[in-house]
Amino acid sequence: MASMASRSAALLAGALMFSVATVGVSGPAVAAGTPGLPGRYNAISDVPGIQVGQVQSTRAPYLTGSTVVYTPRMSVTGVDQEGGAPATKETDLLDPLNSNPGVNAVMLGGSSMYGLSAADGVIRWLEERGEGVRVGNGVAPIVPAADIFDLGRGGNFRARTTPAWGWLAAENANPGAVAQGVVGGGTGARSGGLKGGVGTASMVLDNGIVVGAIVVVNSVGSPVDPRDCSLLAARYEVAGEFRGLETPKKQECNPPGAKADEPSMNTTIAVVATNAPLEKAAAARMATNAHDGLARAINPIHTLSDGDTVFAVSTGDGTPLRVNADGGQLNGIFNAAADTLTRAVGHAILNATTVGTAKSYCDRYPSACKKLAPLPADKRGTAPEVTAESLSAATGKVSGGTPPVGGSSATGQAAQSGAPAAEENKTDESRQPASFTSAAPPGGDDPSPLLLNGGLALVGLGGLAGATLIRRRAATRS
Repeated sequence: MASMASRSAALLAGALMFSVATVGVSGPAVAAGTPGLPGRYNAISDVPGIQVGQVQSTRAPYLTGSTVVYTPRMSVTGVDQEGGAPATKETDLLDPLNSNPGVNAVMLGGSSMYGLSAADGVIRWLEERGEGVRVGNGVAPIVPAADIFDLGRGGNFRARTTPAWGWLAAENANPGAVAQGVVGGGTGARSGGLKGGVGTASMVLDNGIVVGAIVVVNSVGSPVDPRDCSLLAARYEVAGEFRGLETPKKQECNPPGAKADEPSMNTTIAVVATNAPLEKAAAARMATNAHDGLARAINPIHTLSDGDTVFAVSTGDGTPLRVNADGGQLNGIFNAAADTLTRAVGHAILNATTVGTAKSYCDRYPSACKKLAPLPADKRGTAPEVTAESLSAATGKVSGGTPPVGGSSATGQAAQSGAPAAEENKTDESRQPASFTSAAPPGGDDPSPLLLNGGLALVGLGGLAGATLIRRRAATRS
């Protein structure tokens, strides 16, 4: 009995050690909306427990940004990566075979492999709030990330995001409307020769479950049907959400002499989410199925020049739905996720504006957008521009609290091992033997190392001679 009690105590201690930090954070709110229609904002933030924050710079030499999908309550997440050239971080943690309990946020960013460092700023922001997996006296925030290739599109290859951008995006996270178009991680995006960007959409299912999606469209493939130059995603429109979009006139579609855009480095990245409780395997499958939504809206998709990646987030409470037991309900959620992602791609293209030589869909095909109504004010969201002042302040916050390397004598290995602080602070030179002293003190009156060594040698020889004499006398007496 005693051994069982000890084992139970150990298991409880281990559970507490790795428990999720949720101090001061409530569970997801109950969803509200009309089944069969988009949610209030027609955005991923309609999913209870999802918040979105975005920042960007559109001022040369920058044309990039960061988008953060934040879950105040750590949420089960899966991922599926289908493109041939991904820039991703922490995706292995999401494998159902691994022990990770969920994520605190997902980052969709610009600046390719360099921009993945922006996730470090999100991690620091979460750490300051005490959110993450409890590890010892601290927390380990879990923030997977994926980035698009937009390097140099603002004029300078080195104008890219840093950890401070991630902090600013996380700091801007809110549960309201989500800004779309040339914002956040989609600021420098292009799609099949058109201007790409950020798009979002949502859907309320018959059982009250909400599914949402947010996407950064930066594809090699085109979002346009080559037969009539209509948006491929327009076929999946719900309740007039594309605001009067039409098929362009024939003379605007593939005019004589038009030159096709050459493929470039690209990638389309997305997050789909639901408030239905999912096991990790179901979340992974949801991410896989959501790729079908990209395939309906972009052609070709998943090329070797793309790094197409989709994350799937579950914010739900209660018994999780399982792949091997709840197939009927899960299929409905998965299909809705794919359709919602298709619609989000359409919103990204429709809300993008011309930047430089990258024309927007509406500027390329003006007749298609002739009757386009403006996006309602309550669905526009905010995405602040990064300034020198905000970047400087965020940089200080990211590095705040970090102890200096080689700090005080009371820290580090000396403190942990109990070694005397004075001994730990001794220089390498002070620990060397006297015969290796590098220099005499000022004045030069002390003997040189050579004299010291010579004196020691004479003392040693004298001692040896004395010992020999004593042994001889003893032998004579015996």
